[in-house]
Amino acid sequence: MKQALDAWLAESTELMLDVMREAGPDRGCWTWWGRSQAPQTSGALARHQIQEIAVHTYDVQLTQGAAQPLPTEVAVEGVDEFLTTVAATTVPWPFTPATIDLHTTEGPSWRLTLNADGVRCDDLAADAEPGDLAMRGAASELVLYFYARVPLDDLETTGDTEPMERLADWDPNA
Repeated sequence: MKQALDAWLAESTELMLDVMREAGPDRGCWTWWGRSQAPQTSGALARHQIQEIAVHTYDVQLTQGAAQPLPTEVAVEGVDEFLTTVAATTVPWPFTPATIDLHTTEGPSWRLTLNADGVRCDDLAADAEPGDLAMRGAASELVLYFYARVPLDDLETTGDTEPMERLADWDPNA
């Protein structure tokens, strides 16, 4: 059984890589994130697959009692990918408008703006006024929080956490 599963996974992975190589990064394709800021291209799909692999590798490590942080470069990219693909939407935010600032210990920072226009992600300007909530942590911790692998308490927060808690629970497609 294990050998058959390993063979199927290897064959499926190679097939996916072949198709993505042939398509190139700019080819349009269907994605589930049509109302987000992320492009609907094969390159964006490949970017998302890297995050899926990273988070599920963490899951496997966790089951073996040896969970490791995500690789730094993958995790920093993962914060941006999640915010622009999963969090961002043109669906109007139905709650009190808010701004959430996300800071990685590795350097990059982003701002989520939640309002009647939806949820928008932008790079956070160094001179920006503080948002309603600031979240700080290693990029790996932020990605693992986004995918519900670690609790919000694992991150340093300043301000009202309610907007982030609502965002985590909100389904804009419901």
